[in-house]
Amino acid sequence: MLQVNTARERRAQRNLSVALATSESDVLAAQKLRWRVFADELGARLDAPVHGVDSDRFDPHCEHLIVRDEDNGRIVGCYRILPPEAARRTGGYYSETEFDLGRLDHLRSQMVEIGRSCIDADYRQNAAVIALLWSGLARYMLETGHQYLIGCASISLADGGHNAAAIFNSLHAHMAPQEYRVFPKVRLPLERLTPHPACVVPPLVKGYLRAGADVCGEPAWDPDFNTADLPLLLTMSRLDSRYARHFVQRAA
Repeated sequence: MLQVNTARERRAQRNLSVALATSESDVLAAQKLRWRVFADELGARLDAPVHGVDSDRFDPHCEHLIVRDEDNGRIVGCYRILPPEAARRTGGYYSETEFDLGRLDHLRSQMVEIGRSCIDADYRQNAAVIALLWSGLARYMLETGHQYLIGCASISLADGGHNAAAIFNSLHAHMAPQEYRVFPKVRLPLERLTPHPACVVPPLVKGYLRAGADVCGEPAWDPDFNTADLPLLLTMSRLDSRYARHFVQRAA
């Protein structure tokens, strides 16, 4: 069982721990957390078989990384992880529902997809939760030996998409080489939007970029979540040295 933080670290972090879910009840709790965040808070239209539980065809093939508050047993943060062998079994990555990933085909044997990241509203002011999730991902990549992380970072379209356009326009220095570009199936119509002079970048996007991730193309429009989804690729060998010290060494 992946267990990143020591007992001393748990005490310092209000008894938070991170691990891969090992029971159906923990996976279910993570899926309920996802529903509360995505559907109840953010208004996403989730096509799930059970109301109150965010699940789809990818979930049974994923590992579920969870942060638990040991004082009350609550699962307060989660990520789902789809390794390459599981992606083959399920017919591809979730990202392929939004993007043409053809130019990344040569990476598939080493490419892990992460997604459905969320944190309980009562714990969002505690930076330890996202830190533990990132440490858990680092430990997972170390243990499996996979070299690439792919994921979509969502940007709210509550303002009509203008902030998302401004964020994308500010990312030229982070764009991947052409040979690693992916293409949205339903693109955000950037040419119709007026970028804000000062964009507000979501913490998850900041985290990816600070870690050294590349932006692989224009954002896709996800009407169900009302978000612009930015495709990102992190190569472990190029992980920013500060992140390597903070997360990878901590997770080792």
